[in-house]
Amino acid sequence: MKSFNRTTVTAALPYANGPIHIGHLAGCYLPADIYVRYLRMLGQDVAFVCGSDEHGMAITMKARSENISPSVIVNRYNDMMRNSLDAFGVSFDIYSRTSSPKHAEVAQSFFRKLNEKGTLQVRETEQYYDPEAEQFLADRYITGTCPNCKSKNAYGDQCEKCGTTLSPLDLIDPKSTLSKATPVMKKTKNWFLPLDKLSPQIRSYIEGHPEWKSNVLGQCKSWLDSGEGLQPRSMTRDLDWGVPVPVEGAEGKVLYVWFDAPLGYITATQELHGDDWEKWWKSDDTRLVHFIGKDNIVFHAIIFPALLMEHGDYILPEDIPANEFLNLEGDKLSTSKNWAVWLHEYLEDFPGNQDALRYALCATMPEAKDNDFTWSDFQIRNNSELVAILGNLVNRVMVLNNKYYQGIVQEPGTSPSDAHLMASIAVHSGKVSDSLKAYRFREALTEAMNLARLGNKYLADEEPWKKMKTDPKRTAEIMGTVTQFIAAISGIFDPFIPFSAEKIRSMLGIGALLWSDLDGRTLLSPGSKISEPRLLFEKIEDHQVETQKAKLKKTS
Repeated sequence: MKSFNRTTVTAALPYANGPIHIGHLAGCYLPADIYVRYLRMLGQDVAFVCGSDEHGMAITMKARSENISPSVIVNRYNDMMRNSLDAFGVSFDIYSRTSSPKHAEVAQSFFRKLNEKGTLQVRETEQYYDPEAEQFLADRYITGTCPNCKSKNAYGDQCEKCGTTLSPLDLIDPKSTLSKATPVMKKTKNWFLPLDKLSPQIRSYIEGHPEWKSNVLGQCKSWLDSGEGLQPRSMTRDLDWGVPVPVEGAEGKVLYVWFDAPLGYITATQELHGDDWEKWWKSDDTRLVHFIGKDNIVFHAIIFPALLMEHGDYILPEDIPANEFLNLEGDKLSTSKNWAVWLHEYLEDFPGNQDALRYALCATMPEAKDNDFTWSDFQIRNNSELVAILGNLVNRVMVLNNKYYQGIVQEPGTSPSDAHLMASIAVHSGKVSDSLKAYRFREALTEAMNLARLGNKYLADEEPWKKMKTDPKRTAEIMGTVTQFIAAISGIFDPFIPFSAEKIRSMLGIGALLWSDLDGRTLLSPGSKISEPRLLFEKIEDHQVETQKAKLKKTS
């Protein structure tokens, strides 16, 4: 297997037309953050980049609905998304935006290179035009009936009900979203990426990655193997909001958002690393990994790699671990119906409790199929797992240490049960590591919690609260052992629930850990002093859950 010296990790650029909700988090931002935190604990060199996608049709539609300019919309939501993701603990190295002058420079330079190479084909085609609004209609300005599931609210690029990728001509009974008029066909000139001619290269690239998740390979092969195969795709649009097309004869046109947006990863890396940016995108010893939701698979696995191939200077994605969709209380998340749990509202309603949501979303992450988030499950996982297992373990260790030894760390024991407990750290950290490398985040989290269960079992079996009366020497060994154990636990849980992991280490008086530290070694110096105990987690009460359920019913 090829070795790499560094990893560039991207998380899908969110449209700056609304807040972040739990579907976004479970789809790409949380798994990307868990993975990056793990790589950093391995001591690897990582660039974790993201930013707002500020040129999509969803943004101009939002601006039109509010009768304000797109720039007002993107400024509003760029700030909101950046702040809420940061507060949730998503540890981007940089969060950029595609409306910046820097990004326009990057995107236009990339386009010029492809155009000068002769990759792009200038074609005159007929496109839908709104005769009342007197404007060509991009994909999202057209709605109609989906030919696949018959939903009457499909867009010209995708049906959000069944997830099928479409073109405007696929729609039955199309209507303009601008005026509700029936659009007419009118000739226009655009620049096309000839995916049909590039199909053999794209197929070879995709088939060269049999290790990819089955949902990613399946969707790619369905495109490649469809009756018509890959078709040329326009890389420009007749719009007034976006990066202007930088060639003669393209006045009044902007770059297609799926040409522009993924190049935002490159812009962000340039902003992050300055003149040293190229090694993160052009060196064979760099590994590029895209975290996305399933609705972005074709763009990251076919269109963006095709653009990078044709440019010629860039590495291609090594992996694209796309997740499926997360539902809410049995129904599909819907921003238009306000059927969502918004991150910024969660952070207000549950202050200081980011890890409860991180834990619940990781435990229900839609890795292989759509999954469901419910407030009742959120409460159960918090109370029965975080509070009753991990929180109980840490609290008992801290309380007994302070009660018996005034917070002075004791020497760990060497009995078979002590050795078995400490050996379990390496075993479970290895299992967690293997799962994280394979993007099996739910499995990794289960192994971490199973290790916490072993700590509770050790305490229950050894009963230091009883032995203190009859065998104080053995009690000290037990407490010394289990104190080292919870130090290691903080490291294993760090990628998943970093705020709580840091709280454990703060109480123990130790700094950040590397994954290599999680082998059962002594992490605390015997004789050192730990702090007073603080509760790691708080129970989620019934009334809190009922309030959230009522909010959904009220706003949907």
